[in-house]
Amino acid sequence: MFNAILIEKNDDVYQSNLTEIQDTQLPEGDVTVRVAYSTLNYKDGLAITGRSPVVRTFPMVPGIDLAGTVETSSHPRYKAGDKVLLDGKVRGRIVVDVNR
Repeated sequence: MFNAILIEKNDDVYQSNLTEIQDTQLPEGDVTVRVAYSTLNYKDGLAITGRSPVVRTFPMVPGIDLAGTVETSSHPRYKAGDKVLLDGKVRGRIVVDVNR
């Protein structure tokens, strides 16, 4: 379980809320990272406010830049303890192991 900003869209209205998310709600192949460093950038702001159509799939947890350590993983490539970097260029879907 963890807290995250969750963006949802109901009847063309964006809603951004700090939400408690259960591990069972995560998709298959999910990687949970304990974040050591992160940024809030321009696209995150656009996504949270709904002022630009940068979010294409709902619900969505914004955040496209971070560095940290894998806590749990159901993805075969990543294991607990891996140091990783997430870069916005990969649209928040690929985690890069900085040890490889």
